[in-house]
Amino acid sequence: MIDLRTLREEPDRLRASQRARGEDDAVVQTLLDLDERRRGALSRFESLRAEQKSIGKSVSRASGEEKAALLDRAKELATQVKSAESEAEKLAAELDELLQTVPNIVEEGAPHGGEDDYVVLEEIGDKPVFDFEPRDHLELGELLGAIDMERGAKVSGSRFFFLRGVGARLQLGLLNMAMQQAIEAGFVPMIPPVLVKPESMQGTGFLGAHASEVYHLPEEDLFLVGTSEVPMAAYHADEILDGAELPYRYAGWSSCFRREAGSYGKDTRGVIRVHQFDKVEMFSYCRPEEAAAEHQRLLAWEKEMLAKIEVPYRIIDTAAGDLGASAARKFDCEAWVPSQGRYRELTSTSNCTEFQARRLAVRFRDKDGKPQHVATLNGTLATTRWIVAILENHQRADGSVEVPKALRPFVGLDVLEPVK
Repeated sequence: MIDLRTLREEPDRLRASQRARGEDDAVVQTLLDLDERRRGALSRFESLRAEQKSIGKSVSRASGEEKAALLDRAKELATQVKSAESEAEKLAAELDELLQTVPNIVEEGAPHGGEDDYVVLEEIGDKPVFDFEPRDHLELGELLGAIDMERGAKVSGSRFFFLRGVGARLQLGLLNMAMQQAIEAGFVPMIPPVLVKPESMQGTGFLGAHASEVYHLPEEDLFLVGTSEVPMAAYHADEILDGAELPYRYAGWSSCFRREAGSYGKDTRGVIRVHQFDKVEMFSYCRPEEAAAEHQRLLAWEKEMLAKIEVPYRIIDTAAGDLGASAARKFDCEAWVPSQGRYRELTSTSNCTEFQARRLAVRFRDKDGKPQHVATLNGTLATTRWIVAILENHQRADGSVEVPKALRPFVGLDVLEPVK
């Protein structure tokens, strides 16, 4: 959550961030007022508590009327101390509850506005030109015996699917290639749990505005994760990391689950927007002053992976109003989808600065031995959705699909052929 020191010393920075996101900046003054009242109540409590201790020492040395007066004052103070402590705790709880609702401070330079106000930073690769009418990924997937949406819906409902045959091989090969790249770059491979406690989900910022997109198991009070970012961020909760060893980098392979609330009628065809998919996610803990450079490194690793599947794509700087609560800056890589004639997101990488670490109490010791909060960052390295771009950009007139060269050793095929 937001650093109280930043709130007190740079309130206009938080106000500007709120406006950039399209949020109400009046919350800043409410926070300042609550913080001032909380500190006042805490000061009163500490002052009364000090007097209470002083009188306690004096009682043993006093006698007669003086002792009686001191005892009367001690009773008054006991009531006042309890009241002041209760008031300070109440205001602290109110302040914390409100702080939990305030998104991270947007990084300077991020575009202002909403979903459509992104800035294109770079376009890479040439869009394919076909001398035939290109098929979309679902038609290709059905021809190849790779995607079965009909039986997915029969078994589990809408937005579920089976990957079978070369579809399963393609996803496994893709994710294995992503994990191999991550390992070679120094990431520790992880297969994390996909059910997490409320404090893990809350700590990463996923139970705020986007809580409706999360699956909840009420009997166990556990949540299905929409990304392995959640368990990897909570992995070091309540720990003090070795500052000399930073950055800590992990690559998590997991299934991910999203309710897709509010997306009814959108992307209902194929595997673009589904309730369950697999993903390899990079996650980094680093010093706050190194977070911007680490963000660029994550983006570079995403670009390296995209080059391997040989699809045209662009990089966008996501506008502040389209950032998640935890992100201060986010870059998306969007691949060209021929059947739609537009770019669709394949990866994103976010710099969450100290926002998540503050909520999860993840710290390191600085050169003076003082605990400081780390910065956390995340970035997608491959997901099920990549199959869409691979199939559509590498298709042939007969419905076969050429497997990108770098991916062939992982899939075990050079060409995916239609099934008879």
